Amino acid sequence: MVNFTFRGLMAPVFTAFNQDWTINTAIVPEYAQFLADRNVPGILVHGTTGEGSALSVAERKRLAEAWVAAGKTTKQHIMIQVGGTAFPDVKELAAHAEKIGADSILTLPELYFKPSNEQDLIDYLREISAVAPNTPLLYYHIPVWSGVNINMEKFLTLSVGKIPTFQGIKYTNNDLSEGYNALKAADGRYAVFLGADTLVQPATALGFDSVIATGINFLPDHFNSIMAAVRANKVEEARAIQEKLTAAVKVVTKNGAWVPTMKVAMNAITPIDVGLARSPLKNLNAAQIRELQVDLPAVATL
Repeated sequence: MVNFTFRGLMAPVFTAFNQDWTINTAIVPEYAQFLADRNVPGILVHGTTGEGSALSVAERKRLAEAWVAAGKTTKQHIMIQVGGTAFPDVKELAAHAEKIGADSILTLPELYFKPSNEQDLIDYLREISAVAPNTPLLYYHIPVWSGVNINMEKFLTLSVGKIPTFQGIKYTNNDLSEGYNALKAADGRYAVFLGADTLVQPATALGFDSVIATGINFLPDHFNSIMAAVRANKVEEARAIQEKLTAAVKVVTKNGAWVPTMKVAMNAITPIDVGLARSPLKNLNAAQIRELQVDLPAVATL
């Protein structure tokens, strides 16, 4: 039986691209250390933020290997997202993640032949579990993007004892009532990671103890401070920091889509250059980049 004890902040890291759109693995050790130095103990590779679905299988393997190697130095938990591609490739990526020593695996659902109910999703995850039988497996619930909107409380309750390596979910949904019910499902046995930058304070107040959110890459102090304030029962302080974080997110995303704008923000206020977003995502134009570079620092301080 696998053991999964990680809780806390996990950064869904960007995939850094060179100017010729090849992946930049050379920056990974510096990137990992940058986050470790700012009290970010976990790394998610190939999430939505990491543009996993825009990479080939070979690229995803190479980048996963770089992050697992870096994590051995920084002592960070390395989670690899393997979904978002053809099912044989999903299973190949899961087996590869276990082979290279990833600490855990996350997967999107099947995105074309979508699961229509809880049992479909259990069956899908069971096949992935079978090819990585020694590595904790988590499910990536992001219905707005995946189109799969299975109730997580029902799914978690029904999953008990049916997926040998299953340990929890990444919950990227603004419905905190369902999120709370997922936390309590199956006597609270599963890890539930919040995946929403603008809901950290209310979610933490409800009992969430773990977050995977894009802003952790460049505003980690905001996330750590919100969670610490809630634990100390400093409600107004936590709310005030959340308001600052939300204001920063609004400035970042004002002129474009989530990933391209967040990459510009990372480049603007940290020493880590992750480049631009790969096609088919649309990047900001030069004027929009300059606007973000000017406006973000004013709202990015605690």
